Parts: sequence; C-alpha cells; structure tokens
Amino acid sequence: MEPSVFRIFQERGIVIRTLSRYVKVFRAQEHMDFDILGVNKEYAIPIAVEDTVGIRVVNQYIERLKKFKILFPEYADRKTIGAIAGIVIHMDVDKYAYKKGLFVIAQSGNAVKILNDMAFKPKEW
Repeated sequence: MEPSVFRIFQERGIVIRTLSRYVKVFRAQEHMDFDILGVNKEYAIPIAVEDTVGIRVVNQYIERLKKFKILFPEYADRKTIGAIAGIVIHMDVDKYAYKKGLFVIAQSGNAVKILNDMAFKPKEW
C-alpha cells in the first residue's frame, strides 16, 4: 500500500515528501500509533490501516486524531488530515467517514484508491 500512498495523495494535490510505517509514540503516560504517516511541509497525514472498517473503527480513529498534535508535537505546525484504509469497508461506512472529514482508502485490484470524490475537502485536526 505504501507506494500507492504517494500517488493517490498527489492526485489530490498533496505531495507527500516523507512516508513512515508504523509510527509509535509514548508521552505523558499515553501512547499512540499509526500504521502509516505521510508528511510534507504543510500536512501530516496519519493513516490507519484496518482489515475491516466499521463505524466504531472510524469513531475510534477520530478520537486518536484529536490527540495527534499533543502526542506528536513535532507536527503541531502542520495541518493534520485523516485517512482510513480498509480491505473490507462496511456498507455506507465510506459515506460516514466522508461526512466526518476523512479520506477513505480502499483496495482496487493490486493497488489502492481514494473513494472520496474530487469535491471532498478533508477536515483539519
């Protein structure tokens, strides 16, 4: 999936400069991890990769995004936008995540694609 992340976000006008796998931090008795973190000078994009994406998974991910800049202060000057990827995305969960301001990434053949339409504007955390 990682090689496709550069391409799919570039297609949306976001050129990722650095991509890291499994980023984990411990601060102030809390911890947080993300499967993928894409970064450039303007954006930090923590990406959660799940086998199955349901509403509960989306809500848990949003709660983690709310704490992202506290636990990753090195990205406090960047716009944080969220993306959730899944092999199986339960019915209408893509629409729910869209309304919550998240990019939704799904498998498409041997690659991945963003399901959100081109009019989508991500929420910033």
